[in-house]
This record gives sequence, structure tokens and C-alpha cells, in this order.
Amino acid sequence: MKLGELQELEVVKTTENGVYLSDPKDQKNDTQTDTDSTSILDIPRVLLPRNQVPKDARLGMCIKVFLYKDSEDRPIATTSVPPVTLGKLAVLPVKEVTKIGAFLSWGLAKDLFLPFKEQVVPVQKGDAVLIALYIDKSQRLCATAKVYNYLQTDSNYKVNDHVGGIVYELIDSFGAFVAVDNRYSAMIPKRELFQPLKVGQYIEARVSTVHEDGKLALSLREEAHIQLSEDAEAIYQKLVSAGGFLPYHDKTDPEIIRQKFSLSKNAYKRAIGHLMKDGKITISNAGIKAVGMDSSHSRDI
Repeated sequence: MKLGELQELEVVKTTENGVYLSDPKDQKNDTQTDTDSTSILDIPRVLLPRNQVPKDARLGMCIKVFLYKDSEDRPIATTSVPPVTLGKLAVLPVKEVTKIGAFLSWGLAKDLFLPFKEQVVPVQKGDAVLIALYIDKSQRLCATAKVYNYLQTDSNYKVNDHVGGIVYELIDSFGAFVAVDNRYSAMIPKRELFQPLKVGQYIEARVSTVHEDGKLALSLREEAHIQLSEDAEAIYQKLVSAGGFLPYHDKTDPEIIRQKFSLSKNAYKRAIGHLMKDGKITISNAGIKAVGMDSSHSRDI
């Protein structure tokens, strides 16, 4: 019998409190091949409480259950199917934050514990957190928001596919780490980050690279020929909103361009070049000006 996993167990005894279940393989004296697993419970049987017992339950019947530990640290079975099992990931709501950590709601009688040391950023009541389920040193089921090692690298996504996922960690020197579909390992490289992101934020992105190890590199921008038109239109709208003139040109500091337009310097130069080619703006050493607009009352963005 395995803690934290769904499994079919056999009814071996009925009582007032419910039924006791055991591994049917044990009943046949089969040998376990993974007895070194931390999830294996060294007990002959486990209780399925009365309110969980199917009406047609009988001796010898197998019931699909999930095993966890109750508030008194006793193994117990439930027919409720939780949103996450051992080694898997799910997004769960924070029910409560205490002095020892956070507790997450996962549909079982006992809430799931998320220790402070397993949080990437401090969580608050009501937050939705991407977590993986693991067994701690005390042989209890716990949650961790440090999910990097639980993510898979066998997706079928290809370059230029569009994906969705949750930002689970930000590292300044690398970029934003994303769990695509709450399942696959991905990262938005630092060079692709032109807007602020937060841990826990859901993002939609384009696959820019599929690495040899299966990990995905993402971009928040479209392919260059598509993105060019979008960037040009966004700049032009800001130009119009500012009154027809903005003091940013092709020699402006890249960091200022990033702050003002959420674009790289090269993307900005391509976009204003596109606007000039279309006859919408003029470019000077002072900045960019909308053609046909009186810019005497211009203001910065």
C-alpha cells in the first residue's frame, strides 16, 4: 500500500467504523519489487471510514482509494480523488497561513501542508499556488512550490507552437521559469523579458526553441514578421496619445526603450523604421513625430 497514490485495495474486514482494506497482492503472498520506496506503508491494512464506504462494499471487493495520513498521523483511505498525487503537480488554493507554514485545500479532511522552506515566494490566504506532492522526513505528505525537478521534458510541442503555463520561479541571471500546462519544463530567457512577471502568474507564450533535453525556451513575442506590425502599431498609438511627438529615436539608450515600450532596442528601431516607411512618422535626432499632427502640445508617456 502506497501513501499519496491512488490504488485498488481489497476489503478484508468490516466494522462499525468502516471497512479495512489491504493490498490484494499481499493476500496472495506476492513479493513487492519496490519495497525501498518511501511511499510504501509498512502496515497490513488501512481503514476506509464509514462515510466513504460504497453501499455495495463486501468482503473480497476491491475499491479504488487514495491513502494519506489523518490529523493524528494515522494512515487512512478515502474514495475522494485529490487533484494531485505523489510526484505530480497541481494548482491549489491557500486556505490558511500559520506560524509554521501554509495549508492548502485539496478536497480531503486534512489540509495539505506547504512549509515555509518549500515556498519560492511567501504565499497568502486565497493565493493559487503551483505545487508538487512529496513525502517529508517524517513520512507525511507535504507540498512544495519548488517544482523544477518534478517537471517533464517529453512534450510534443514544436517551435512556434503557442503554449500556456505558470511562472514558478524568477532568477535574475537566467529569466523566468515556467511550468507549461502545469507539467512541462520551460524558461523565458532573460533576453526575452521585456515586461515584469510575477511568480504564480499565468502567461501565454510562443515556443522559440526545443532543446535537445526536451526543455522548452519560450518567448512572449510573436515571430518577427508578425511582431513587427504589432510593435509598430503599439508605438504609433502611444505617439498619438502623447500628442504626436516622443523624444525617443534610434540612438536612445536601450534601457530607456525597454522601460518606455517594453521592447528591445533592435525591435524599436525596426518598428519605427516600418512606421517611417509607411509614411506615418518622421525620425530626427530629437525623437519621432507623427505625420500630419500638431505636436506643439506633446507630452511624454
